[in-house]
Amino acid sequence: MAKDSITVPQEVITETRADGTLVLTSAHPMGAVVDTTGDWLHEWADKTPDAVFIAERDGAGWREVSYAQVLETVRNLGAWLLANGYDKKGPVLVMSGNSVDHGLLALAAQYVGMAVVPVAEQYSLIPGAHERLLHIAEKVRPGLLFVDDAARYAQALNMPELAGYDVLASKTDGAPRDVIAIEEALKGGDADVDATHAAVTPDTVAKILFTSGSTSNPKGVITTHRMMCVNQTQIADAFPVLRAKPPKILDWLPWNHVFGGSHNFNMMLANGGAIYIDDGKPTEALFPRSLENMKMHTGTLAFNVPVGFARQVEALRADPELRKAFFTDLDFTFYAGASLPQEIWDALGEMAMEVTGTVPLMVSSWGMTETAPATLLVHERVNRSGIIGVPVPGAVIKLIPDEDGRYELRCKGPNVMPGYFEDPEKTAESFDPEGFLITGDAVKLVDPNDPGRGLTFDGRISEDFKLTSGTWVRVASLRTALMTALEGLIGDLVITGHDRADLGVLLFPAQPAGGAEGDIVTDAALVEEVQERLARLAGTATGSSTRIGKALICAEAPSLKDHEITAKGNLNTRKVLTRRAALVEKLYDDKDGDVIRV
Repeated sequence: MAKDSITVPQEVITETRADGTLVLTSAHPMGAVVDTTGDWLHEWADKTPDAVFIAERDGAGWREVSYAQVLETVRNLGAWLLANGYDKKGPVLVMSGNSVDHGLLALAAQYVGMAVVPVAEQYSLIPGAHERLLHIAEKVRPGLLFVDDAARYAQALNMPELAGYDVLASKTDGAPRDVIAIEEALKGGDADVDATHAAVTPDTVAKILFTSGSTSNPKGVITTHRMMCVNQTQIADAFPVLRAKPPKILDWLPWNHVFGGSHNFNMMLANGGAIYIDDGKPTEALFPRSLENMKMHTGTLAFNVPVGFARQVEALRADPELRKAFFTDLDFTFYAGASLPQEIWDALGEMAMEVTGTVPLMVSSWGMTETAPATLLVHERVNRSGIIGVPVPGAVIKLIPDEDGRYELRCKGPNVMPGYFEDPEKTAESFDPEGFLITGDAVKLVDPNDPGRGLTFDGRISEDFKLTSGTWVRVASLRTALMTALEGLIGDLVITGHDRADLGVLLFPAQPAGGAEGDIVTDAALVEEVQERLARLAGTATGSSTRIGKALICAEAPSLKDHEITAKGNLNTRKVLTRRAALVEKLYDDKDGDVIRV
């Protein structure tokens, strides 16, 4: 396929208001939108019944399920849900991770007008995170719980607060309580599935996705069929290649998040594609499994977060055969969740050129759980990381200027949520008088004279702070510079300095480090290397708001139990600074000899 058939031009209509506010819309009209996710399933079960929709590892091979099989299974599961009255009891709460049965059950629930609530498997598997699971269960009052392996989730299932809920399980051996085997549900039930499905509308709630943001109690984002169906039309309007040939992905991204569970999963379903579930992850322990899976299946699209692409680059450099398989049919790479380091971007492009003689489209986007998610999307060739694109067709972006050339980003459109689940107060706070969602994100124009070249992400407005000099610290850009400078040494970090004269940083090692004294790592070799790299970075600083002058290396990893780390693996900066307030004070103690000074 010719590479120029992959995208449509980035053309933007711009309204400039008297106060400098910009309102951006796509010049491309939005195409036709189906009503429900079930419409996609019927379309492809009719057009390509034998094509694989979803697959997972099964021993040495794969369990592959075709579109025709998926439709039949979804209807049987839907009939079982109706026959047992679960549609009257509440949504389906999914406690385990990605699996074929998880996907089939989610589609079945949506098919008969029920909502599915996928939650991070860590909430069930880590005792310290059980309170989050119980908060969500209390909030949504589910009619049914699902786990892929009852024995693995025994501790959570045994909690007395969950005793009153029925449990459906793929594997029942070792179950700690009575559970229903999915084989029983697959037999179906005496219910009018057709009539029930016909009553599902675009405004029917398909999912409740819980954010993993800055508080201990996540918010439930209402996600309708309309939001998800519109968003796939918006994406395919920008990427015609999705409609020209069925896409395929090998993907690990968790379905309790909007990137993996709505963006990627629905992209395959909407376009007759195939999703092969990668049961590995980009971690030291689980990436070997991902690598094994990559050697069996590669995709026409590659979705990942930056740390995932970094591990893939290392593996691809070491294996010429894998490199050839990965790039040969690859139409584009897509990163989200954070900015991709430029060296990873460059490495992907160089290896693709070596294999195919051309570089695939390399893109990103911007979105939130509240926006289904894609609202800004790069759909032209760009030569660097960090660009998040222009509005997708049908979305409206409002950019409110500040004094430093940045803009506060707000948005509205048919892909935006109607509100938070049973939280009218938070819903009202989240929209401005014009109906724009207040995102809290800051952006800049790539080219101030041409909005069609897109926007770059410039951090969370709430994360930026001032030094005592009154100078603003732009946390996102400084954090990127630090992570690049400390690559290989540091896995994550938190910048300090709010209402202080200068900046410091709390560092979390990439690997467990020795030489710890209490809360601080004092390993001489690591400390010396960190100090040298911070000194080199300080040499490029333009003032107090960009110069890191002191650091401490934390001996304790970020704690999920204490909400320092979210289910996505992102640091909760506010929680880290609050829980480790004593370390922050130590950082600013001029007499403390453990502080790394630059």
